[in-house]
Amino acid sequence: MRNLKQIMLFVMVGSLLTFNSCSSSDDGGDGGSAPGGTLVAKVNGTAYQSLEISSRATVANNGNNLIIIATNSDGNAFMMSVFGYEGAGKTYEFDGASLGVFNTASYSETDVNLSNPTASTTEIWQAPFADAVAGSVSISEETDTNIKGTFSFECKNVNGDGSVKTISEGSFNLKKTTE
Repeated sequence: MRNLKQIMLFVMVGSLLTFNSCSSSDDGGDGGSAPGGTLVAKVNGTAYQSLEISSRATVANNGNNLIIIATNSDGNAFMMSVFGYEGAGKTYEFDGASLGVFNTASYSETDVNLSNPTASTTEIWQAPFADAVAGSVSISEETDTNIKGTFSFECKNVNGDGSVKTISEGSFNLKKTTE
């Protein structure tokens, strides 16, 4: 239930914030070191690994959009949206400098209150959050069933305490669905 709420929250936030993309050619990186079916990263230097069961990449809108959602058992999650997706071998920036051109990324932490689930809280750190490049995601490999890549970004808790988190050494090796 908690993962479903997080996924829906990320999809809604991503849909509201993004409609176009910014991409730049590149070799797509080396693919990183994420185990099959997962996303790994460091959040302010602390290791994060998603669960295979709650991690997925979706290529939608006739292949023009890429949405990555990955959660772990602690209630922490990543979401990245690339609009204007062109496949492997590209790097897509999370750039707030261009009006109307947004690829987005976010990291969230959910504190589940088991005695009163409606009192659970979720904090979301978003990128981009200023008129600058906050990071990027590089797609190194894509098959009919899998997608691999690397990412890093800085994100800000814009609706909370204003804190900034640094996401580094990110990579994913996810099952892919096409819609």
